[in-house]
Amino acid sequence: MSDFVKDDKCIFCSIQDSTTEIFYEDEEYLAFKDIRPATPHHYLIIPKNHIKSISSLSPSDVALVKKLVEIGEIVLKNNSASVSDARFGFHVPPFNSIQHLHLHAISPVNEMGFISRMIFRPDSYWFLTASTLIEKLSKSCESEDKS
Repeated sequence: MSDFVKDDKCIFCSIQDSTTEIFYEDEEYLAFKDIRPATPHHYLIIPKNHIKSISSLSPSDVALVKKLVEIGEIVLKNNSASVSDARFGFHVPPFNSIQHLHLHAISPVNEMGFISRMIFRPDSYWFLTASTLIEKLSKSCESEDKS
């Protein structure tokens, strides 16, 4: 962990040192339950490296976003949750409450209440699906290649 950039004030950077139940961990990523779950299976997947938000990502980070989604799918499957009725996405600044990149893996979507459906509304001003983020980053990469 010492090779990673950490923010001492960031709760997500210090979560591995807490009593939080970890649902996935490898050298670069962690997954744990959201403290205000939208459904019975609502997990947050984070890179251990402190990245502030999706606004900090560049086209070279497409693989990182895909890896977060892959881990989200693993966590859902390992906890007998539906991957086909899941939502994977990120809050868009300034609507992110924690300043550390984190993917929401939420399942089953059909059990989300009204407020949760609004908070995690796909591709709104405040919440971007992982697939849309990957598409935007990929298009940015293509634009840079053409320049």
